[in-house]
Amino acid sequence: MPREPNRRRKFMSRITLAVMIAAVAGPSCLSVAYGEPVTVNVTLDTRIADHPLSGRLFVYFSRKPAGEPRFGPDWFSPEPFYAIDVTNFKPGLTRVVDDRADGFPDRISALPPGNYRVQALLDQATDTHQSAYAGGNVYSDVRDWRVDPQTSPSVDLVLSRVVPPRQFAETAWLKEVSLESKLLTEFHERPIAHRAAVVLPQTYQRETARRYPVLYIVPGFGGTHYDAIKLYPDGAPPAEPGEVEFIRVLLSGDCRWGHHVFADSATNGPRGEALVKEIIPYIDAHFRTVAAPSARFITGHSSGGWSSLWVQVNAPDVFGGVWSTAPDPVDFHDWQQVDLYASPPLSLYYDEARERRPIARRGTQPILWYASFAKMDDVLARGGQLRSFEAVFSPLDEKGLPKRLWDRESGTVDPDVVQAWSKYDICRLLEQNWLALEPRLRGKLHVYTGELDTFYLDGAVRRLAETLKQLGADAEVYVVPGKNHSDLLTKDLRHKIMRQMSAVYLTAHGPAERPAAKPAPGKKVGVRNRRMPARNR
Repeated sequence: MPREPNRRRKFMSRITLAVMIAAVAGPSCLSVAYGEPVTVNVTLDTRIADHPLSGRLFVYFSRKPAGEPRFGPDWFSPEPFYAIDVTNFKPGLTRVVDDRADGFPDRISALPPGNYRVQALLDQATDTHQSAYAGGNVYSDVRDWRVDPQTSPSVDLVLSRVVPPRQFAETAWLKEVSLESKLLTEFHERPIAHRAAVVLPQTYQRETARRYPVLYIVPGFGGTHYDAIKLYPDGAPPAEPGEVEFIRVLLSGDCRWGHHVFADSATNGPRGEALVKEIIPYIDAHFRTVAAPSARFITGHSSGGWSSLWVQVNAPDVFGGVWSTAPDPVDFHDWQQVDLYASPPLSLYYDEARERRPIARRGTQPILWYASFAKMDDVLARGGQLRSFEAVFSPLDEKGLPKRLWDRESGTVDPDVVQAWSKYDICRLLEQNWLALEPRLRGKLHVYTGELDTFYLDGAVRRLAETLKQLGADAEVYVVPGKNHSDLLTKDLRHKIMRQMSAVYLTAHGPAERPAAKPAPGKKVGVRNRRMPARNR
């Protein structure tokens, strides 16, 4: 073959060398071959800080035409974001976010070229996972940026704004409870406050001698007591036929790691104990409650559904009943379709056919996958749903952090961590302690889930139903046909639950007559009147 001209040989040698370097060094160097590396330069404004700050620095990207990206990521339509941990970030200095940052869905150099809206936030919060709402956090304005390694490889952002302290909008009917927890303060070695919203009945201020039963409500993941103003703008709704009026207490499961679910844990501290020993006595002392278990009830949806069921089972003499809806996994044999106890251990990321394992669906169609959802959690570092589970159920590692349930590369579950998690398996807890629990939980367990739960939570509820059936429990467990995670709680179901609670209260404290209960919407499973031995687990 004829020899190439010398100039062409040199040009091809440079291209070959660039490709070889890129293959070894990764995507960042690939940008160098064809343009400058993609970077975000974040400066801490001297006008908002007079001392160095530490925390996790986030840069959020969005293609949406409006809104602030810092309020992301959205589970169902996540957009790219990146994060680095910073210490001693001095005012006036700049930190660079590049391929060394943690990134979702990939490194920043893999960001597709195009038009974005970009915003930075420095998260310093210690008692909430909601960084966009955490008072004292600092953030930038939103900037438009056309990402293009050739013409605009970098953008400058300035942390020039401060998130104000979050305020609770009290009204005549809504009161905020904020008290320091001795138990949690001692555990964390810094002041920790309980916060809750008390929603008063409309007759509360008119009938000043009257006392009321209390309904404790645990919000789902991301919910807090601040939601009370949206949920109850006019106070507690009036009682419908067959119902009584309740004082409602909207609790908050919000914490640094996500949702503490009112379970005592190595990371979050004695949250369940603090509810029973501190919050409930405070409510009874400061509001006109009927301070008796038969006048005290608990409910919740999703993570709040798991929380309420956990609290009822662990404090059976404190509450007169639980109404749990769409609870997070209540049987770890079905952890959103994964048997955590399987031997050999399974992967969260892939099923036995090596197909991607979904974690959420719309109808019967998968829409979210474990691997990418877990990646998003790990870029957040704390405060995501899966890391929140680890913070509740895992022991601490040598660094004082929650042990990881699964290998982050393969998704394979760690059996030793599962063993530690097993004490939070509600089905296992009921089986192991049923002789002692049965008389104390009689008539108190009510669980509902949708047949097509968005997060595949119905499988564990079905197993709970079977467990309670074999134990001979009188529990009510309903799987509602056609319903998913978000449309389960219909108006009819809400009123059915209120009538059932009212009936329990009236039996103990009201007239002999009590309202008739309306048949439940859905298939009832797991109810039997004779005791049977528990199955082996």
